Amino acid sequence: MWLTPNRLRSRSAETRRALSGVGYGVVLTLGAMVIGGCAPVPGIPTPSVASARPSETAKAPAQAAVSPTSPAATATSRPTVSADAAAFPDPGAFTWSPVASGLDSPVDIQFTNDGTSRMFVIEQPGRIRIYQDDQMLPTPFLDIRDRVNSQGNEQGLLGLAFHPRYAENGFFYVCYTDNLKHNVITRFRVSADPNEADAASESILISVDDPFPNHNGGVLSFGPDGYLYAGLGDGGSADDPFGNGQNTNTLLGKVLRVDVDHGAPYGIPADNPFVHGEGRPEIWAYGLRNPWRLSFDKVTGDLYIGDVGQDTWEEVDFLPRGAPGGVNFGWNYREANHPFRGQPPATLHLTYPVAEYSHAEGGCSVTGGYVYRGGLPQWNGIYLYGDYCSGKIWGLLHEPGAAYDSGWKSALLFETGANITTFGQDLRGEVYFANRSGTIYRLTSAP
Repeated sequence: MWLTPNRLRSRSAETRRALSGVGYGVVLTLGAMVIGGCAPVPGIPTPSVASARPSETAKAPAQAAVSPTSPAATATSRPTVSADAAAFPDPGAFTWSPVASGLDSPVDIQFTNDGTSRMFVIEQPGRIRIYQDDQMLPTPFLDIRDRVNSQGNEQGLLGLAFHPRYAENGFFYVCYTDNLKHNVITRFRVSADPNEADAASESILISVDDPFPNHNGGVLSFGPDGYLYAGLGDGGSADDPFGNGQNTNTLLGKVLRVDVDHGAPYGIPADNPFVHGEGRPEIWAYGLRNPWRLSFDKVTGDLYIGDVGQDTWEEVDFLPRGAPGGVNFGWNYREANHPFRGQPPATLHLTYPVAEYSHAEGGCSVTGGYVYRGGLPQWNGIYLYGDYCSGKIWGLLHEPGAAYDSGWKSALLFETGANITTFGQDLRGEVYFANRSGTIYRLTSAP
């Protein structure tokens, strides 16, 4: 079974019928946001080395109050963004070339920073495979199928991140659904054989009781500040029945930020927004439904998040490097730029996405991507992301020097016909995507 991040089966029959008859048109609607000024690029902050709680139980408490002076109360706006195809390269001069095939439900593509050119691919049932020297190695790097539950469509082994000093310490981190149906963020170490991990070296950082089998998120990434970021979904079902997206006392529906180099099992960075109260100290951003892939621009350090919508709108969220934590992306008050459930308090400011598209225009579930920084200079600085159902790939570009409430341009660039489960980026900045059927492609010049 493979994940369907939007959980089509949780929608009404009317919506499913409408989606099945969609004619995928070339339309993209965008919004943008203001972070109240972009702060200077920070260095790695000194953490307050706090011992954090390794587990939590998902409940349905009242939503935590956020004061107007808290980091979350950041003024936002939603200006019009141009759909300007002329700002992008001619997609006809480029193609997505197959690189590897024969994988079992690939859901993440990562590369080590240890001087090798190895590609590591997560297979949702619970294995990590290595592609090296134009071949898939027969022995998995890690096989934890015995402890991974992948029976619920969106459950399974979902995310992978290598420690910035992996070449020295051999640590890497994964997120998976365990047999007790918890979302688990855990650390492993490589064995004496660089192509095999030590499956017995597991050390659990966070275990979150997940009330439903969908909306697990599971993406992991180290930021330019050296901290580990993790995107977790709102806990599932439909419409966020427990209000987890807005509840800062749960880790569900959030981007977390922790210091894996200090504390037991991790430390809390001193500038996390709720380090002094009003929420869980691990939280960096909230108001998310199902963050399906997040990434940092290799050059600027800016953060992009693809957040899967309910049944009408998909969105891409953005935070410039140096922006304070505590940003609220709006779910479930809003689905992308549109009202969804209830009215937010007057003191609660919501941050708008920088891109959105509707299901009526094409697609059903956004797959977040990467800013291209590879050897094709025409693509430099363009964020590439796609849709799982339609196989469409869009480009999103911010004009250098423009304020973050303006200067955004967009275009639909490719119609691959693939079920795009994930994107990946190698150390040279080249961009890849994986098809559900088991093939990985890389953006190249057309023959």
